[in-house]
Amino acid sequence: MSITTTRRLTLRNWQEKDRDLFHEINSDPVVMEFFPFLRTRAQSDALFERIRGIIAETGLGFYALAERESDTALGFCGLSRTTERTEPHLPAGSVEIGWRLARRHWGKGYITEAAERLLAFGFEEKDLSEIVSFAVAGNMRSIAVMQRIGMRAAPERNFEMPGLDDPALRPHLLYTLDRAGWRSR
Repeated sequence: MSITTTRRLTLRNWQEKDRDLFHEINSDPVVMEFFPFLRTRAQSDALFERIRGIIAETGLGFYALAERESDTALGFCGLSRTTERTEPHLPAGSVEIGWRLARRHWGKGYITEAAERLLAFGFEEKDLSEIVSFAVAGNMRSIAVMQRIGMRAAPERNFEMPGLDDPALRPHLLYTLDRAGWRSR
């Protein structure tokens, strides 16, 4: 099931053929540098199934990001509802844009291309009023993407991610874009 496309990419629900790539991105220590742990194959498979189910049920989630011509998965980019984990900093149900890409596909503009399309999808087709994104304060790669796609820093909404043992991973910077700001870009 295709959610949307760009010139080079398809954003769609995950398929069985994507399972190895999903594990690759969740177990690569460079890709996961700003996350609290690497996932085992079993943990990746469980998350794969959960995300696939959420997308099928709600139409939102971290979609498989695939090369359009070959339909080969490269990583993910998606719009996902936040959970109680980010409360009170973000109300549960806020919509977050997020991404993760296999390292061998970095530096080709895939995430920026997909994220820009998903902003349009979120504001035009899903009628969202605001989309947020957040990252560990030191994650300059993700912060650069947020800036490239027109999101604005909201320092008054920065927060400490609850439940993380590593103090270096707790400080999170929040970026936002509302529908009016998106239209005025």
